[in-house]
Amino acid sequence: MRSPYETIQLARSSERPTALDYIGNIFTDFFELHGDRRFSDDRATVAGLAYLDDSPVTVIGIEKGHTTEERSYRSFGSPEPEGYRKALRMMMEADKFRRPVITFVDTAGAFCGIGAEERGQGSAIAENLVGMMRLRVPVVAVLIGEGGSGGALALAVANRVLMLGTACYSVISPEGCASILFKDASKAGRAAESLRLTAPDALALGVVDEIIDDSAIGSAGFYGSVKDSIRESLALLSGIEDLSLHRYERFRGIGTNGEIRE
Repeated sequence: MRSPYETIQLARSSERPTALDYIGNIFTDFFELHGDRRFSDDRATVAGLAYLDDSPVTVIGIEKGHTTEERSYRSFGSPEPEGYRKALRMMMEADKFRRPVITFVDTAGAFCGIGAEERGQGSAIAENLVGMMRLRVPVVAVLIGEGGSGGALALAVANRVLMLGTACYSVISPEGCASILFKDASKAGRAAESLRLTAPDALALGVVDEIIDDSAIGSAGFYGSVKDSIRESLALLSGIEDLSLHRYERFRGIGTNGEIRE
């Protein structure tokens, strides 16, 4: 049986499909838009308009790339403040024109650098959390690899959260946790056991709503199953009158067995 830390290694693999792979295989007529209208364009965050079947949607993803050159260009999938602001700009536009929002999350965490902090990394993430909670359109998030800390949550405040079977979702990386708790990053495997970061853990805790089988990851059939899950999620959400309230109650209910405590 695979250990949680082995799952982390799978989630980090450079051979794993990235956000652009999903976008290219699930949607049609994707038109990428750039920039946060404040500072610059973040290359770790891709966002734009596309069609899911015959319906227009807004698609946002955190892109890691495959090769070393691609990963360096994409900041190894760690968005800077401009990436989160670009994403929020696209979500506000989707809200205005009543387009569903689909996000693909794959990041070890937000970019950790002096420039990012100077330009408001923390506030950019916080603004996304608040902004996503207020959206009046359906939001579906798909965790396709690493889901690290607030950098991942900033694109995952959704009505439905889907997660691949070999993805992970955690408040901190096992290495970071081990460095803090044990003063030794080499004890990451031990930390991973306690973080409950695997897909079955996340489903049991109510953090995600569905696990997508990825035993055939990268195949046409696999992309078809992801597309089906997105379709089904949007169909489930189509009958909900107040999607913002639904989102709020979903997150307030995590860890309470469905009973919201004041």
